[in-house]
Amino acid sequence: MSSPLSRPTPFDLVFQSAADTTFPTIRGALDQAGQDPRDRDRFLMLREVVTVLREMRPDEGLGEGIDRLAALVHHAYLFWDGGALTVEFPLEGLAERLESGANPGENEVQGPAYYAQVPERRIWAQVIPGEPHEPMDGCFVHYLPGSAELRVLGVFGIHPERAGFSVVEVTGPAPRALARLDGTDLFAPMLAGGAAAKLFSIAGEEELLELGWRSHQVATKAAEGSRWRA
Repeated sequence: MSSPLSRPTPFDLVFQSAADTTFPTIRGALDQAGQDPRDRDRFLMLREVVTVLREMRPDEGLGEGIDRLAALVHHAYLFWDGGALTVEFPLEGLAERLESGANPGENEVQGPAYYAQVPERRIWAQVIPGEPHEPMDGCFVHYLPGSAELRVLGVFGIHPERAGFSVVEVTGPAPRALARLDGTDLFAPMLAGGAAAKLFSIAGEEELLELGWRSHQVATKAAEGSRWRA
């Protein structure tokens, strides 16, 4: 279901060409091998995936950043393979959504891969220590087969004048009794003047994982359609 909040996702910005050409080829290779696409190690061994990574890698290389690029490509493929489902968190009710905790079960996690998009420039995080905080666009989410764990890839710093964006991945079960060491609420703003501006912050990987689990609660209850609202 489209809405006024809708805007291009990172997939729209980066992977439209691959969706028309390379991703169908990858799907064929996975089907032929009888391989679960969520198995990242085997996914990254496919010749077609290696080609995508080489094409996206800058000339100067990425060093340790190759792991983040591999994670982005894997999430993007699963998002496409699952029908490009997008969960939107509208600005109205965002505070209530962030104040209510996740309440997952103990059983194996199910559901499609999807992208959860948050209101623009409302949730911030310091992705690189010592660098300025970056606004969150959203996160790609999918479950690990045979487990009660999610993989969550946060996407930060999308800007028309910036060539790329920052990503952070975290994997795990839903956090239990999560709390900040300084006693502030989860997702409370960490930027100066953030409270007055009604901003929120993600303080570390566990809060990113918590946000992923909260979006997963919505996704598993979603009605039919390619886009829905939290």
